[in-house]
Amino acid sequence: MNQVDVLDIAHSALWVVLETSGPIMLAGLSIGLVIALFQALTTIQEMTLTFVPKIIVIFIAIIVFLPYMMNTLIEYSLTLFDRISVMG
Repeated sequence: MNQVDVLDIAHSALWVVLETSGPIMLAGLSIGLVIALFQALTTIQEMTLTFVPKIIVIFIAIIVFLPYMMNTLIEYSLTLFDRISVMG
């Protein structure tokens, strides 16, 4: 295994991390922006108002995107196992 192989595997691993965490992070970001806008417009500065909706939306996003995340991880794992078997 040379440096190019290691960098390619690291690049693929980082891309898979971004693909699997991206939808959940975007869901959390979007609900955070909506709540921040709501708080700015109504001047309600309740701390629990930010946490409960974020937890609910992130939980729903995990349930919705879990099949996509699992397929992405399985494809990456199979590709990585194939590369390991070819190198060995």
